Amino acid sequence: MTRPRASRSAIATLLMLLAGQATASLAPSPTLADCDMPGFARTLSESTQASPFPARAHWLDRRTIRWPGSPLGGHYRLHHAREGGIVAEPGKPVSGSDGAVEVFPFAAMLPGELEDRFAFVGKGMNLTAADSDTARIPELLRGQLLLVREDHDGNVLDATALQHAGVLDDLYAGAATETTLGVTVDGNGTRFDLWAPTARNVALCLHETADAPAASLQPMSRDDASGVWSHAARDDLSGHYYTYLVDVYVPGAGLVRNRVTDPYSIGLNANSRRSWVADLDAPALKPAGWDDSRAPVLAAQTDMVIYELHVRDFSIHDGTVPAADRGKYLGFTHPHSDGMRHLRALAEAGMTDVHLLPVFDIATIPEVGCITPEVPNAPPDSERQQAAVMAVAADDCFNWGYDPFHVDVPEGSYSSDANDAAVRIVEFRRMVMALHDAGLRVGMDVVYNHMSASGQHEKSVLDRIVPGYYQRLDADGRVTQSTCCENTATEHAMMAKLMIDSAVRWTRDYGIDSFRFDLMGHQPREAMERLQAAVDAVAGRRVNLIGEGWNFGEVADGARFVQASQLSLAGAGIGTFSDRARDALRGGGPADGGKALLSEQGWLNGLVYAPNAHADPERPRADLLHAADLARAGLAGTLRDFELEAGDGRRLRLDQLDYKGQPAGYANQPGEAVNYVENHDNQTLFDINVFKLPQGTSRKDRARVQVLGMANTAFSQGVAYFHAGIEALRSKSLDRNSYDSGDWFNRFDWTFQDNFFGSGLPPAQDNRDNWPLMRPLLADGSIKPHPEHIAFARDALYDLLRIRASTPLFRLHSADEVKRRLTFPNSGPEQNPVVLVGRLDGEGLDDAGFGEVLYFINASPDAQTLVLPELRGLAYTLHPVHRSTSAADVRPRGLARHAPETGTFVVPGRTALVYVRPADASP
Repeated sequence: MTRPRASRSAIATLLMLLAGQATASLAPSPTLADCDMPGFARTLSESTQASPFPARAHWLDRRTIRWPGSPLGGHYRLHHAREGGIVAEPGKPVSGSDGAVEVFPFAAMLPGELEDRFAFVGKGMNLTAADSDTARIPELLRGQLLLVREDHDGNVLDATALQHAGVLDDLYAGAATETTLGVTVDGNGTRFDLWAPTARNVALCLHETADAPAASLQPMSRDDASGVWSHAARDDLSGHYYTYLVDVYVPGAGLVRNRVTDPYSIGLNANSRRSWVADLDAPALKPAGWDDSRAPVLAAQTDMVIYELHVRDFSIHDGTVPAADRGKYLGFTHPHSDGMRHLRALAEAGMTDVHLLPVFDIATIPEVGCITPEVPNAPPDSERQQAAVMAVAADDCFNWGYDPFHVDVPEGSYSSDANDAAVRIVEFRRMVMALHDAGLRVGMDVVYNHMSASGQHEKSVLDRIVPGYYQRLDADGRVTQSTCCENTATEHAMMAKLMIDSAVRWTRDYGIDSFRFDLMGHQPREAMERLQAAVDAVAGRRVNLIGEGWNFGEVADGARFVQASQLSLAGAGIGTFSDRARDALRGGGPADGGKALLSEQGWLNGLVYAPNAHADPERPRADLLHAADLARAGLAGTLRDFELEAGDGRRLRLDQLDYKGQPAGYANQPGEAVNYVENHDNQTLFDINVFKLPQGTSRKDRARVQVLGMANTAFSQGVAYFHAGIEALRSKSLDRNSYDSGDWFNRFDWTFQDNFFGSGLPPAQDNRDNWPLMRPLLADGSIKPHPEHIAFARDALYDLLRIRASTPLFRLHSADEVKRRLTFPNSGPEQNPVVLVGRLDGEGLDDAGFGEVLYFINASPDAQTLVLPELRGLAYTLHPVHRSTSAADVRPRGLARHAPETGTFVVPGRTALVYVRPADASP
């Protein structure tokens, strides 16, 4: 049996490769016209035939390929074609390739690190090439590759494309991770560096202004050790704009010339068409006083009290902000506006951080010419409002922003001139300065777990430079989308570098004090720990990191790496949002719909003790006891080894307490837990309570339940997290996902006159199935609060913040301190489950302020009397905030009762109150 003879051209190509020579591309050289071509890509090889093959094989390193599921038998050959066009039909010889490299099965054990990294691939055939062929790999990676199992006659038995992240990391990442990528302006001129190891050619297009045609086209040179293409100019090119022309083989598309912006862009023109050249340390980019702007310093992560805020929401409806600055970065620079006065009041009460929803370059907001919809004046349960909003949703000015385009550049729609790259930088910095001046640190919501697009999409940047590398792929080589969008692979060295370098830039160049990571569980713990070290080093202090540690998708349960998720981050010092108390307090889960949305009440809104018309009247008391235990878990910082007497009588560590099949306790230290009852996701607390509270609940009591939710957050050990507007009874008219619901459904009123409940049925996309449940609720005129109820909740948050700030007992820094100082007197099977009681011992704690703190949260509409024998003979007084004549809630001062001789306490209905004992009080 003989193999088919290779063509003369294939033999010539092979000989040149073996001689170590780079073969000249058949593609035409880039021209100045390509810099301004009408589209964003140009096909270079008309004869290219798109590969129909899935990418089931993984190139693990320069010596090893694994093909999972491939059976023994036959010969394995790696076919290559610089211009693409390989055809491999079962039962026929391969055609269209320039040649092939023999690869051979081997049974030797892989290095442990390599085996661990690619364990998710599963068992399969391991293949390797001869040593003499290894040097050819860098060139082969720059064209089409197809791994084929052939019979002895050279006919195709099976074929697959390859996923090449492993070999690219092996060949290039060691050198590339030490390279400064992007544009650098210094005394030596201007340098451009782009990592594109699989590119055939890269050129630089330079434009003198944001809109001018290209003025020059510069070739870039490739460093073979790092895969980085570079161009160095002797001149300072600050103020110029640029793009790259990248000639690269794209599976399924062929050999193309992509015109792309820089993934490391520091500035952009409008709608992100061109990158910008600048030195961010240039005086022209620094507002007066920028170098001296400093945030307050916190002693520990548990001192963080966070206010989550959307830039546009903050000022778009604030009539005290000049019209030109509403919805912009500059909306924060007016210290006497209603919004800034409220932020200062929050800071004075104890709020420490404002966390901004994404403010990097967003793919889905038009940066110029966005539309403001005209919303009709219609009944509160009408469909007309949402129809008007959604008719222009793709072109309006609002989006939450969880769709990154360029992760290092401030979003242009929030600047006064999106087409001038300098403006957005200066205005962003002015916003940070204004918040620092108000006594608030600035946190930033960052999204590195996905991009807005992949492949050859116009808004795909990473994947059009190094196809198939930056995105996480499934077993067939398709981009995974478990995060909602095009997942990135931060387990790959250069994607992790991009994430870490980006966080360093925001810390160093924009004064960001803390970060919230979207879907952080899709990122490796190891990468997050390196990021922590990097931002700390550049800041010269601890930069606080928190994030969503949810465990799902293709990475769930450590399938691909040790995740930065709730159960895997213990000991890292990075905080994750805790859903344990959140769900117990609110009731049900965030994805509930249909009857469950009404019937699944929580500890705050009536579970067992105040059933609504849809609840099961036979719901057992045990469910309420368990919800109370989960609420206590939140109050204890979700610490895995904190012990309490559970409602069933057992003495349990929190990691033995069940939460939907998971341990309720997962944190090693309190700073690793972020406590909240509402954030931008899902229904607001007011709206969830519209579904779950008995419908006849008064406006005043609805406000009181809201305050109880805020009290649970304020009294919990760990990081306290509040959504902007929770203190104003904020409603989104029952919308469960307002990410693209426009200004209308995301409104906020800094005059505290309206909470915007009853703004119409929420958008159909995420809510239509529940419209029949919503209509009668939205039409119920007894639910919408009056201004006095909104003011009550607002002032109550001020009081809760003052109470939390008054003593470090609510902000203990270590698990040992929490375990030593916190107990729950009213717990166990004989407890009164509608009242949470926490006792904090301040003995020996410097600056504790009090010898002891005792707090009560009564969810019942009725006053509750508790006899606590262990407190018999101890005299308590109300916290000074309650005793103040300006206190928002007069119930503690007027209706609360305490009899020291019997240890009896009377707690008014739906009230949170705090007692204290002085440090020198006698028992």
